[in-house]
Amino acid sequence: MDNSMSNRGPDTDPEKSVESGQSSTGALMETLRTVVIAVLIALGVRTFAYEPFNIPSSSMEPTLLIGDYLFVSKLSYGYSKYSLPFSPDLFDGRVFFSEPEMGDVAVFRTPRDVKTDYIKRIVGLPGDEIEVREGVLYINGEPAERERLLPSELEAVDYPSAQGAVYWETLPNGRRHLIHEQMDTAPWDNWGPEVVRPGHVFAMGDNRDNSQDSRSRSVGQIPFENLVGRADVLFFSHDSSASWWEVWRWPGAIRFGRIGDAIQ
Repeated sequence: MDNSMSNRGPDTDPEKSVESGQSSTGALMETLRTVVIAVLIALGVRTFAYEPFNIPSSSMEPTLLIGDYLFVSKLSYGYSKYSLPFSPDLFDGRVFFSEPEMGDVAVFRTPRDVKTDYIKRIVGLPGDEIEVREGVLYINGEPAERERLLPSELEAVDYPSAQGAVYWETLPNGRRHLIHEQMDTAPWDNWGPEVVRPGHVFAMGDNRDNSQDSRSRSVGQIPFENLVGRADVLFFSHDSSASWWEVWRWPGAIRFGRIGDAIQ
């Protein structure tokens, strides 16, 4: 009888150890592959389909509020170098171009430095004559229709604290949206006329007395190439009343009623 004892435990089988190592390596590679694919998909969606932006200023109130987060459609106007991450100088102009429509809320790079993103409403297309008289927008000599909201209606559109007046403004193509006028004698309330040049658009903020837009020399008319995309939908909104660490106050700061709203 062989009374010798083996000094190899049940878990030290070389074949099993190799299989276990291969299994761990395979799981790690599969996880890495999944992460890489997910990152590439996210970059592809952000570059060619939808890019998230947030609103840091009041220039588009009451349509867009500080603390709104929105998706901008890259598909709407085709692609220029400003549609791509880091704006590589790969080509000039736009590919798969679709001309913007009057009334679109668009993100664009400012012509002066082509680095800063602005968001404004397009109110003039090539050949249109734009003028502002006592706060009223004129397009090709015709005033845009304005209907002033009553205080009760301001509460319904979640903008009850506005100073001055809020109007429904209707553009010549029938597009209807809200604008805010603190007064009709502000510096930009009498401006123009000016004809929109070929290959450009004229953009204004909905908060007409608190917006640096195409009426300003620092912005001016926007070349088609500078358009990044059209603002389509809100996916999140908060009113900044809670700091990031005040978790218990987050629910009260979130504007749940705005989430999922289409941008008019």
